[in-house]
Amino acid sequence: MKFVLVIAMTLLLSGCGSVISRTIPGQGHGNQYYPGVQWDLRDSAWRWLTIIDLPFSLIFDTLLLPIDASHGPYK
Repeated sequence: MKFVLVIAMTLLLSGCGSVISRTIPGQGHGNQYYPGVQWDLRDSAWRWLTIIDLPFSLIFDTLLLPIDASHGPYK
């Protein structure tokens, strides 16, 4: 049962940092590459949970890299 719960939590969190940093005003830093990864690595009380989401945000941000590049140039 614990294994199923961990898998469910992981699937529900997949891409969470990427989605939040792009859609909710004030959550992302804007004008940057890999905003979901940067959002997951920020200091917060939920950092231990966002580290689980990090690989999924990395994949999602990589897939969205062409879109982010079209919004650039970023520093």
